[in-house]
Amino acid sequence: MSKNEIYEINKNIAKLKYGRHTNFITPNYLSQIRFRLRKDEYNVYYLYDDCDKVVLYTDELPYVRLFEIISYNSLKHSEILGSLFGLNICNEMFGDIVIYNDRYFVYLMNDVSEFVMDNLHMIGSNYVKLKEVPLNTLCDYKKQYEKYNIIVSSLRIDTVVSRIIGTSRDKIKNKIRNKEIMLNYDVLDNSSYALKEGDIFSIRKYGKYKFIGIIKTTKKDNYIVQYYKYI
Repeated sequence: MSKNEIYEINKNIAKLKYGRHTNFITPNYLSQIRFRLRKDEYNVYYLYDDCDKVVLYTDELPYVRLFEIISYNSLKHSEILGSLFGLNICNEMFGDIVIYNDRYFVYLMNDVSEFVMDNLHMIGSNYVKLKEVPLNTLCDYKKQYEKYNIIVSSLRIDTVVSRIIGTSRDKIKNKIRNKEIMLNYDVLDNSSYALKEGDIFSIRKYGKYKFIGIIKTTKKDNYIVQYYKYI
């Protein structure tokens, strides 16, 4: 675990200890916090069933807002994500990006909502605008995904991704250098990162995935792993 990851985990634990809520927590941070805190020391705010990012709090629910991104043309998850990062917004300030019935939504912490509304005008080559909608707009939303099993020699992300899209590890390293792969909503910068259960990653032009974990080990000491590809 990197120094930055340790800092982020400690920062969020301190917030809860002082009775404050966190911002959005990714699955890898959530598992670490759960390991270090008792269940009665925090609550988990799920925006919808099976959401990737959650917010932890002690007493009062955090102020989270849901916005629909209005566009006359189709948008991709990766384009929306890239545009949010292009505003220099920290990963913890926005929640899941949801594409549902040809509509586009993003959860935002209240602290950055007005800034995003005032500055997010383009996604890719498309003009967009944001409209706040009630949080229960997505109450019936269910993620859709396809399940896949593959055989890999290691859990390194470059190994797994190269197997998923059918290319060499050298080409995957080029994609990492070109910032084409996101891991848990941050730009991936470590090709040797070992994937963990629940990790979310996206590959530009290929889609978004969730790593489920090892199914079993083969006689040749390879791994049969399962992942989901979101539809």
